[in-house]
Amino acid sequence: MTNEQHGADAVEPSNNSTDENATANAAGTSTSTAASGILETAGAHAPVLDEATPDITDAGNRTDLTRKTFADFGVEPEICDALSAKGITHPFPIQALTLPVALEGQDIIGQAKTGTGKTLGFGIPLLMDTLGPGEEGWDEDPASGSPQALVILPTRELAKQVAEELSTAAARRTVRIVQVYGGRAYEPQIEDLERGAEVVVGTPGRLIDLMDRGVLDLAHVTTVVLDEADEMLDLGFLPDVEKILARTRTDRHTMLFSATMPGAVVALARRYMTRPTHIRAQDPGDEGMTVQTVQQVVYRTHSMNKVEVVSRILQAEGRGRTIIFARTKRTAARVADDLRSRGFATAALHGDLGQGAREQALRAFRNGKVDVLVATDVAARGIDVDDVTHVINYQCPEDEKIYVHRIGRTGRAGNSGTAVTFVDWDDVPRWRIIAKALGLPIEEPVETYHTSEHLFSDLSIPEKVTGRLPRHKRTLEGLDAEEIEDLGETGRRGRKQSGQQGGRGGRNGNSQRSRGSRDTKRGERSRSRRSADDEAKPRRKRTRKRTRGGRPVDGSAGEQA
Repeated sequence: MTNEQHGADAVEPSNNSTDENATANAAGTSTSTAASGILETAGAHAPVLDEATPDITDAGNRTDLTRKTFADFGVEPEICDALSAKGITHPFPIQALTLPVALEGQDIIGQAKTGTGKTLGFGIPLLMDTLGPGEEGWDEDPASGSPQALVILPTRELAKQVAEELSTAAARRTVRIVQVYGGRAYEPQIEDLERGAEVVVGTPGRLIDLMDRGVLDLAHVTTVVLDEADEMLDLGFLPDVEKILARTRTDRHTMLFSATMPGAVVALARRYMTRPTHIRAQDPGDEGMTVQTVQQVVYRTHSMNKVEVVSRILQAEGRGRTIIFARTKRTAARVADDLRSRGFATAALHGDLGQGAREQALRAFRNGKVDVLVATDVAARGIDVDDVTHVINYQCPEDEKIYVHRIGRTGRAGNSGTAVTFVDWDDVPRWRIIAKALGLPIEEPVETYHTSEHLFSDLSIPEKVTGRLPRHKRTLEGLDAEEIEDLGETGRRGRKQSGQQGGRGGRNGNSQRSRGSRDTKRGERSRSRRSADDEAKPRRKRTRKRTRGGRPVDGSAGEQA
């Protein structure tokens, strides 16, 4: 029995949720007072951010993208066919805005939230400027077998997610995509790189480690993408990013994507990009709408009674997939174990888990084998699940931005959602700051225990539920039903080898396409690449003539791209 379980009896004189007298005494209110933790959100608004003004937005754009295809934007047939095979035929707003600019070789600052399709916004231009084995110009290209494109992301989960989306788009190409990130052994990743890779997707720390080992050569990289740049800055990756960029060509095509555009991101862009075009494909009021439409409930709770409260929330009517956010890895693990012992199908997601275990938890959550995910903020970055009904902040978020980010995981795609926040006594001042920043009521949260009457009425919890899920309701398979893969954390090869992405071809020509099947542009790019390297010219010539401010780039020495 955990401390939380012991604490339930210590805090509460009765474990009977229907005892009105006990409820009133515990909550410090009289039965005549209709207490409630539900917040009034009519006047709520998004966090006020000091953001740069974009050059291009989708505001006022009434173009019906359902009438547009990727081919209309100049995307090559192989990529269009690969996407169409997966049911992806029409571009999202961020893609429609980004593709015309990116395909011209201009540096881009793309602003869009996670889940809006920005991966293909940068992935398609990246793939169209990359040669794979057997494609026209491959034999003459001095970069053959070396990375030509690099995508940098802050977390392992995001790296895996982006690599999979790129592989989908490249399914009918021979371009090889390799993932490199921490949490698994070096050997499998080194083997993948030694066999040859055109696109490398990875996290900063592991990229630098492989560079220092001499197995990752970025000298031929001409396309660099920094995804989730704001999160990378928050996680302190800037020095690592600078070191990585210093190993790439100065004439690279750089694309930076971020959900928000604070001053630090703008400064990063100005430092490492040349006259970037700032594109924003989101309604500035999106987050404000999230704050207004998600039902928000705030309770002041005792730390030793939280699991008792959570176990009853998880039995609310209509409760589906639920994400519980914890502040620390230890708390996430403890809460997940406690809820699992109470009969709930639960998985933990935090930084102390190996990569195989983290991916097992995510797959189990997405596949419906568990319906409760207990995660830390860092580990949960990049989780994109549409049908989350409840979000529970087990501990008060650090600030209003984190709060909005968390509650935005529910209420998606027109669905309803509920966000419950626990505020400890010590966190009341922090919560007041959050509430004030978002235009929410700043009254002190109502004191709440697992027997509090308003807990049941606020969240539509049946009156007679207890702190354990009845056996007849334990219908989900659980985490153990989701197979865990050996991803090389022990130095052994897993069943699914990293880097064996869909569409990868070998050097032996088995996956080669006929030269006539490729458009001549890629062959021209490869010949230009060869010429640029052999003749030691500072800038690679491209078929898509790269411009800066509408004028061709002359490749003068000393230009920082």
